[in-house]
Amino acid sequence: MGAHDSDIPDIEGLAAAARGELVREIDAEGVWAAEPVWREAFEAVPRHLFVPYYYVAGPGGHERRWGESADPAARERWVLGAYEDVPLATRLRDGRLLSSSSQPSLMARMLVALRVADGDRVLEIGAGTGYNAALLAHRLGDDDLVTTVDVDPEIAESARRHLAAAGHRPAVVTGDGARGVPERAPFDRIIATCALPGVPRAWVGQCVAGARILAPVSTGLLALTVRGGGCAEGRFLPSAAFFVPLRGARRAAVGEVGGVPSRALEDELFQFLMELTQGVLGPAEAYEVWARAGRPGRERYGVTVDETGEWLWLDDREGPWVWPLPV
Repeated sequence: MGAHDSDIPDIEGLAAAARGELVREIDAEGVWAAEPVWREAFEAVPRHLFVPYYYVAGPGGHERRWGESADPAARERWVLGAYEDVPLATRLRDGRLLSSSSQPSLMARMLVALRVADGDRVLEIGAGTGYNAALLAHRLGDDDLVTTVDVDPEIAESARRHLAAAGHRPAVVTGDGARGVPERAPFDRIIATCALPGVPRAWVGQCVAGARILAPVSTGLLALTVRGGGCAEGRFLPSAAFFVPLRGARRAAVGEVGGVPSRALEDELFQFLMELTQGVLGPAEAYEVWARAGRPGRERYGVTVDETGEWLWLDDREGPWVWPLPV
């Protein structure tokens, strides 16, 4: 035995303990009380295999944590950090975040909200590290039911490698997620893990009637039910969600804000309405709607996709507050 063998961290042991602690944290929030099958998935799928390195922001810039570091203490920091309930930056370019592993508790909430049933064919938009696809594959017990797509060939290839290391081989496709994956359709569920300005109509067309689509739009999570004939409708969930934008999708910048009280500009729910109606309502018009409607939360907004376009509405599709949504 070498002199320093006792200094070598037991990575798998540390990972198992940290994973158990993460599961207990999410469990304490009651996230999967109605669907404990997801608890089993998070217990079984090793997140550290999907983040062989990641970046942590610090005062001197980003620290790269790496599982192959020569420093045992650094490897221990890496594996423990992989199981913190935080998003992990996995790809940076010129200091800009390109890809990340989402916060596990948010992933759990989204997977529960997706309402996956045995035998469902699921399309994931945004392969990322592959971790979410692995959770889906474990839940469904059949890798072939899961398809994940990413526009970046390097991200898709690394996701494929991570998935294989964890014992899963779902379909990993390189392509524009906004176009879906028609060759693998039809789908019973579509989940996006990147922010979008609206829901691409291609997704609706690649779903069976009764399918569910869950996608981050602006800073909310939109859950749509597909009715068939290219139509779908649903509402936003109450909680906020922040994701890296879909590559190629442009998140609008808010323009002039004259006539809007500063307290409203600082309110996340007003910012949500402004972003959703960018280019349709000016800030003052958005504020008038927001104030008259009683400062509505995300759950009061819905979206309808039909033959006439894609429509954002407040409270009621047939009510007074309906606006076109970008697609």
